[in-house]
Amino acid sequence: MLGPNGAGKTTLMKIIATLLPLEEGAISFGDISWENPQKVKPLIGYLPQYFSAYKTMKVYEVLDHFAVLKGIINKERRISELDAVLENVNLYEQRNEKMKDLSGGMIRRVGIAQALLGNPKIVIVDEPTAGLDIQERVRFRNLLRKISVNRTIIISSHIVEDLETTCDYVAMMNKGTILFEGSRQEVLKIVDGLVWEKDVNSRDLEQIPESKIISVKEAGDRYIVRMLSQESIKEARRVHPTLEDAYLYMMKGDNH
Repeated sequence: MLGPNGAGKTTLMKIIATLLPLEEGAISFGDISWENPQKVKPLIGYLPQYFSAYKTMKVYEVLDHFAVLKGIINKERRISELDAVLENVNLYEQRNEKMKDLSGGMIRRVGIAQALLGNPKIVIVDEPTAGLDIQERVRFRNLLRKISVNRTIIISSHIVEDLETTCDYVAMMNKGTILFEGSRQEVLKIVDGLVWEKDVNSRDLEQIPESKIISVKEAGDRYIVRMLSQESIKEARRVHPTLEDAYLYMMKGDNH
């Protein structure tokens, strides 16, 4: 689920996670309807955008607490599940460290670990890489790919790179409305033939309408400008589109 801040992504994620009531429309997974939240809850693992726990608690204690809250009362089963999720998110060696001593990326991994408790069929991750540095973002995206093998992962983000290499189905949302949904290939078809690059000097750059510009890269004393245009651009070359191109195209269209 891709969209700018304020698009309604978090609200939708909370509805799917049964944290907010479904007031209109319908949601189903197989033959299970969201009209009965109690049947849905066991299917769901949820990592909110802002995940936190008591800073003085150890990683293992935090996860044990969440396991009990999820109804995993049997101690042997709980130990087995905790060990499994810690291994899955590469935190087993840090299980006795306190939350206050973890990096931002490790805290997000603890968040994923608690979401995996109970082996849910659907894991919802809201803004997965918010506040992480580049290396931690890459590690976290790799983790999401790893855990998606046996379950459905729903990711909401305003960061295109989070979805470019992770998701095989994309929905774009703005102002509470789904503008487009489809496979990654279908998304790219939206802007096929509409993306151009041109090598320009600083004076020419100032003449290009800002509404057409996707990005500008410096190349010595010149600039490589990536643009969106339905018409041919003189001395520009047509290039293969990316998910970011399609996203910006949809957002520009929705705002004009």
